[in-house]
This record gives sequence, structure tokens and C-alpha cells, in this order.
Amino acid sequence: MKILITGTTQGIGRAIAEKFLREGHTVHGIDRQGASITHEQYTHHQCDIRDKEGLPALTGVEILVNNAGTQNEEDIDINLKALIYVTERYGIQPAIRSVLHIGSASAHTGAEFPLYCASKGGILAYTKNVAMRVAPFGATCNSLDPGGVLTPLNECVMSDPELWEQIMDETPLKRWATPEEMADWAYFLTVTNTFCTGQSILVDGGESINYHFVWKDE
Repeated sequence: MKILITGTTQGIGRAIAEKFLREGHTVHGIDRQGASITHEQYTHHQCDIRDKEGLPALTGVEILVNNAGTQNEEDIDINLKALIYVTERYGIQPAIRSVLHIGSASAHTGAEFPLYCASKGGILAYTKNVAMRVAPFGATCNSLDPGGVLTPLNECVMSDPELWEQIMDETPLKRWATPEEMADWAYFLTVTNTFCTGQSILVDGGESINYHFVWKDE
């Protein structure tokens, strides 16, 4: 199948692209940085997803994965508005089989920076909107909403022992996900899955179900 993934230079996006390539698909990647993947079935398009006019002239995309995102850098414009631009251009068309947005657990909990939470929260509603509009094509649209993932974006807390201990106290499974685990989820939701649609799948190691019940010891 013909796959389009945004934000493929590093982290989750790169892992997703590599997963699809291993499975024999043709992958197009969009990133404002240069290519970090070398493969005969991979084509890299270096551009900024905020630039509507600069987006590549691609047709017949069968699976679209909106992964590109940022934190504390024009979050609404990049994480939400540009995601909408890309989806409207490549995702709402008869060849589409699945659209997947990479959201965030913060959309469900609100436990992060204000604009980041708002940008990811908007994806929840937009996912349902797109699911309704691609349904006539027999296609699905969902969002994959990770908690902590071991990516360069999170290096500042991953490398701080004190902060890392606090984070692990909030995470029942006592670890963060790898980008490869998120890639497996992305592949399942876009290729294996053909019926679940309009949903926001929270994959956070149990962090969002954690609670702080304080009581006197007997």
C-alpha cells in the first residue's frame, strides 16, 4: 500500500515508517529535516507541514499517519492546524483506507503545557469528524494517544534521575514505551483494524488511571 507519514526523521514517526517498510509497503515521509531513512521503497519530502503550498503533489494515499508534532513551539499551528491541512489534502479521498493521528495522553488528562494540551485535545474531536467523512470510502480514522515514550523530545527528563524517579512513581508499569511499540500500535490501527473508527486509543502504561489515595495506616 501507499503510505504517507509526517515527522519521519526521528522518534515515533521514524519507527512507524520503518515498520511499514519492513512489511513491504511504499512509504512517503514528510519532515522539515532531511531524511534519516535510506530504503528503496522510501521517498522523503523535506518541507514544513504548515506550508500548504509546499506540500508534495501526492495522489492515491491509502494510509495517512499524522505524526509530526512539537511541544512549546507554535503547538496549535503545528500539532492541530497543520494536521488538518495534511488530512484534508491527502486523507479525504476515495483511495484512503485509514487515517491515524498521533495524539497524546495529555489530551485526556490536561496534564501538560496549556497550548500543547489544547492542540492535542483538538485532535480528539477532529478524529471523530474525519471518521464520519471517510466512512463512505470504507475507511477508518482513529488517534493513537501515547503517554511517555523514549524519544529525543523527552531527553531532558529522561536524563534527569530525580525527575525520572518522580515520573516512574506516576506510571504503574514503571517504564515508558519505546517508539517501536507505538509503531506496532500504529500498524495495527491502520492495517489490521478495519472496523474500529472515530476512537482515541490511550496507550500510557496506566499513568492516566493512577490515583493518589491517602489514608492512615492501621
